[in-house]
Amino acid sequence: MSIQYILEIIGTFAFAISGALAVKDQKHQDWFGASFTAFISSIGGGTLRDILLDSYPLVWISDITIIYAIMAGILVTFIFYKFLLKLRKTLFLFDTFGIALFTIVGTEKALHLGVRPEIAVIMGVFTATMGGVIRDVMTNEIPIIYRKEVYATACFAGACSYLLLDSVGAGRNVAFISASLVIIAIRILAVRYHWSVPRFFR
Repeated sequence: MSIQYILEIIGTFAFAISGALAVKDQKHQDWFGASFTAFISSIGGGTLRDILLDSYPLVWISDITIIYAIMAGILVTFIFYKFLLKLRKTLFLFDTFGIALFTIVGTEKALHLGVRPEIAVIMGVFTATMGGVIRDVMTNEIPIIYRKEVYATACFAGACSYLLLDSVGAGRNVAFISASLVIIAIRILAVRYHWSVPRFFR
């Protein structure tokens, strides 16, 4: 079992927690609603990517460990939700780690399937962000990519960094780790210093 795979499972677990927590303030916050939102948050982006790239079976169908990670996240949220709500900064770091990892995983998978680099970048961003977008829509929140904070832009920068490093012959591990750190750094600095993407309409 590779370190990358272990990190993917941890990222899936963290996204499941964020999805389950998202229904806390909803009128209907039963087990089904929390579980469904957790599943969507965790696998929505990767599922959309695989469908668009015609890659079957879908990752979570072929690997039952992903389902177990999501179920574990749901159970942990149910038992420790009051404690988890106090860990907003910790959950932010988990989320940041998750989007960094899934951006590069999505970009790599698209490249391995033979698509153009530009499409691979889009697939990387989709993998990291679309689960959260669907989650926000389901819970009547403004999707995170439409908020002021830098989110999808950090993923885009990281995916482009990966392509650049790959094109100059950097080793796979160097490119993967370096590009992930780009996303993490941009995301943390953006929140710390209140960076935002310039408005489209002024």
